[in-house]
Amino acid sequence: MAELTLSHQPDPADWPLESPAPKGGLAEVFRRRYLLKLVVKRQLAQQYAASVLGFMWSYVQPAIRFLVYYFAVGMVLKAHVDTPYFAIHLFAGLIMVQFFNQMVGAGTRSVWSNRRLVKKMALPREVFPVASVMVAGFHTLPQIGILAIACTIIGFTFEWTGLLAGLLGYGMLAVWGIAFALLFSALNVMVRDLQNLVGTITSFMHFMVPMIYSYNRIADSAIGGTIWEEVYLANPVATGVLLMQRCFWSGVVGDPSQTLYPDDLLLRGAIMLAIGLVFLFVAQRTFRRLESRFPERL
Repeated sequence: MAELTLSHQPDPADWPLESPAPKGGLAEVFRRRYLLKLVVKRQLAQQYAASVLGFMWSYVQPAIRFLVYYFAVGMVLKAHVDTPYFAIHLFAGLIMVQFFNQMVGAGTRSVWSNRRLVKKMALPREVFPVASVMVAGFHTLPQIGILAIACTIIGFTFEWTGLLAGLLGYGMLAVWGIAFALLFSALNVMVRDLQNLVGTITSFMHFMVPMIYSYNRIADSAIGGTIWEEVYLANPVATGVLLMQRCFWSGVVGDPSQTLYPDDLLLRGAIMLAIGLVFLFVAQRTFRRLESRFPERL
């Protein structure tokens, strides 16, 4: 009887062949939270290897940029004269620009930088750009905390609308950051010049958003009220900066007549979030299509 039972068992050689690589995409990444945590820790360890200051660099570098911009733009070019509490206005924008630049820059290089793991381990490759975005968020949240403390010391007027604007701006920019990280990390495997192009574009991002100048200057300029103003606002980083300024800067200024924002700023942010989710879906599909070519390119 035992021999008869064994003879009817299927031969493993007849089983269909399946790829060992997970096929869950982003859902698979967040299901494997322990793996994601390990990759995040690995990236942080690599970033601060043999560093004396370590994590403190996430404060030192933004502080240096802030002081340089405040001196050059605020004091020399007198931007602080037309913009009340210019330091808060500048720092709120700097946080969002830094957040986006870190997400996109590190995300673009993420798959190529981890090519040894990509070739040797069966894991969702999306984990690397997602981990890069999480590392950027890990550096950004303490800076937002410092901004909140500074605003509280100066005198902050809490508004639920402002809080909603800040959360919407941060979440919207994170969605766009993940989408860009996924798309560019895959394309960078195909054409590695892309990381240099991305680095060049992001280096000018400080001038493409209302950070070192207020939105009033855009509205009062030659492009104000024209289609070019809408093109300017189509930049998700510009919208994210305005939303974060609506949260902190407006709460410090208090007088609405001294702050100017586009009409229906929250609605613009919600629309930008919806477009970002669609873009994220497209970026995920593109990543999955290009993923099969990673081994030959890496």
